[in-house]
Amino acid sequence: MNHEILENRQLNENFWLMKTACSDHPEPGQFYMLRCWEHYPLLSRPISVFDADENSVSFLYKVVGEGTERFTKLRRGDSITLSRPLGNGFPKVSGKTAMVGGGVGIAPLYLASKTLFGTAGTSVDLFLGFSGTPVLEQEYAAVSDHLEVKLGGYITDDIDPESYDVILACGPMVMMKALYQKCLKHGKADALYVSMEARMGCGIGVCLGCSLETESGTKRVCKDGPVFRGSEVFFHE
Repeated sequence: MNHEILENRQLNENFWLMKTACSDHPEPGQFYMLRCWEHYPLLSRPISVFDADENSVSFLYKVVGEGTERFTKLRRGDSITLSRPLGNGFPKVSGKTAMVGGGVGIAPLYLASKTLFGTAGTSVDLFLGFSGTPVLEQEYAAVSDHLEVKLGGYITDDIDPESYDVILACGPMVMMKALYQKCLKHGKADALYVSMEARMGCGIGVCLGCSLETESGTKRVCKDGPVFRGSEVFFHE
């Protein structure tokens, strides 16, 4: 379905924030398949939901290829095709919560933190790692009890898993793997949930292009995820 672009602005050398007119009410951690072309490129692009309200859905995306480069050409009033909200998002959690994002993996953590922030008996600490100029620091600070931003290095170094009841993460595989190993070492492996990134063809589990080997067999990132328990993904560690 086509949706109007309300805003599409560049945040730094790599990141853009796109706001669309849409009233789907996606859950934190879900994604959409996006396209603004008819025939080529062949595939739509899976993009995590950054934020949503009654009348809009926003996407934080990074320019990594021809598809996302085309997104940057969109202006207010243009249209883009969005699928319905897809995938299984983050679980509903409570207690002391850490959210860990690296690179464009910070995107789904905004709505997740915004949804949880201020809930009785719950606190949210955000840990965001960047390889380039950090973005949206004020926005993330406004929806969390504590925000740590790191430029370069490993954001996982700053986290004490024993301090948290639950940890939600999204980012490069190497980051999430290191975080799982740290959680495992401190007896908190079951507290970690990870949002996996994968190349997707259909986004609805038909093409099997995003298959992932897990502890319980082959799963589809688009249909069975993208959020899994860390121990299910890194069971062989």
